[in-house]
Amino acid sequence: MSVIKKYLKNKPVCSVTFNISSDLGKNYKTASVVGDFNNWDANANPMKQLKSGQFKTNIKLSSDNEYQFRYLLDGKTWENDNDADRFVITSFGDSENSVIKV
Repeated sequence: MSVIKKYLKNKPVCSVTFNISSDLGKNYKTASVVGDFNNWDANANPMKQLKSGQFKTNIKLSSDNEYQFRYLLDGKTWENDNDADRFVITSFGDSENSVIKV
C-alpha cells in the first residue's frame, strides 16, 4: 500500500493518491478509502481496481491538516496503510487508524 502526496501550487490543496497493492487487492472485489475527510462514509470514495488487482483513487485534501483513514475491503475487512505518516488508537480502543498529514 502507499500514499502519494502532490501539492498544488495555486491552491492550499494536496492531491493524495491512495493505493492498495495488487498482492492484497487481488483477493478482494471492492475497496474504498474511508476517513474523517469523508465522514467515514464507505460509499464516498470507492477505489478503482486495475487489471493487476491493485486498487487506486485520488482525493484532494485541504493542506495543513491531519486526516485519519482506513481502507475498507469488500465492505467488511479494514486495513491500515503501512506508509501512513503515523497511527492512532481509534475512539473504540480496539484498533488503530492510519493518519496522513498534508
